[in-house]
Amino acid sequence: MTTAAFRTVYRTPFILSTITIAGLLSALLGDGVWDALSWGLLAIPMFLLSFFLVRRKKSS
Repeated sequence: MTTAAFRTVYRTPFILSTITIAGLLSALLGDGVWDALSWGLLAIPMFLLSFFLVRRKKSS
């Protein structure tokens, strides 16, 4: 697998996992703003999952 193909395949999972880890760490770090940050960051992968599942069902 070439470097370009590797980046193409693993870019999105890497970004989503980084966002998820940042959300989980911010939930552990503190309260208040940290909780809001964690909710926001953890909502991004869930929103994308919902969006693409609905889009997939509509195209079927």
